Amino acid sequence: MLTVPVRQLGESERRAVERLLDLDPFAGAQVAERITARGLAWWRAEGRVLGYGSRRNLESICWLGGNLTPVLATEPAVAAYADLLAGEERLCSSIVGRADAVLGLWDRLSAVWGPARDVRPNQPLLATDALPALRADPEVRRVRASEVDRLFPAAVAMYTEEVGVSPLADDGGRGYRRRVTDLVRTGRAYARFVDGRVVFKAELAVVTRRTAQVQGVWVAPEWRGRGIASAAMAAVVRDALLRVAPTVSLYVNDFNLPARRVYERCGFRPVGTLATVLF
Repeated sequence: MLTVPVRQLGESERRAVERLLDLDPFAGAQVAERITARGLAWWRAEGRVLGYGSRRNLESICWLGGNLTPVLATEPAVAAYADLLAGEERLCSSIVGRADAVLGLWDRLSAVWGPARDVRPNQPLLATDALPALRADPEVRRVRASEVDRLFPAAVAMYTEEVGVSPLADDGGRGYRRRVTDLVRTGRAYARFVDGRVVFKAELAVVTRRTAQVQGVWVAPEWRGRGIASAAMAAVVRDALLRVAPTVSLYVNDFNLPARRVYERCGFRPVGTLATVLF
C-alpha cells in the first residue's frame, strides 16, 4: 500500500527541487531548464511539477506538461505517479527520462493511455566535459538570424525523420518555427552551409548551469557517408564547452550505430540509459 502521496509542488519547495535536479543533471536537464526559467508556479511554468516524498525529504519529482518526465523516480515513486496519472486524461505527447522509470510508468499507464505510436526502450545517455581530440570543422558555425528561412526546412526534415510525424501537422509549423527562431536568436543553433543549403545542423536544445544538451543532429541525405559528421559535431561540442556550459550531453537511439560512433569520436561517454514513449 502506498503510504506517501504524490502532491503538486509550488514555489516554496523550489530549493528542494533544485537539489534533486543537481543529483541527475543530464537526465533531468530539460526539467531543470524549465524550472530555472519559469519556476514551479503552474500558471507560469506551462506544466505541473509533482513530488514524491515528505516535505522534509523530497525523494523524486515528475514534470507533467507537453511531455512527462520522471526524475530520480524509484519503484515506489513510479507506482505513486502512475496511480495518480491513471485517473487523468493524457495530454502529454511523450514520456521521456531514465529508462527504468519511463518503462515502469508505461507498464502501469499503457492500459489507460495507450496505444503508443512508438516505444524506444534503450537510448544511451552520453556526456563529455573534455574538448574533442579530433579537428573541428571550421565551416560549422552558429546560425544567423537572417538564415532562419534556410535552416527551417532542414529542421523540419530532421524532426520528421526522427519523430515520425511532421512538425507542420498541427498548426502549419508556426509553433515549431518559433522554436527554431528562438534557438537561432539565443545562439544555440549550429549549421554548415554549402551553396546556401544546410548540410549539417544541430542545436543546444536544453541549457542549464550543469550541461548543454544537444538535439536535432542531422546531415543532409546526399551528404551522408562522406565523413562530415564527426568534425561537425566536434565544432558544436567545442563551442558549447567554451561558451555555454561545463559539460555537453545528448541521448541517441541504441540502433543508430553511425551516430553513436560519431559521438564516441567526439569524446562522449555513457552516463545512463533513457527511454521514450511517443504518442
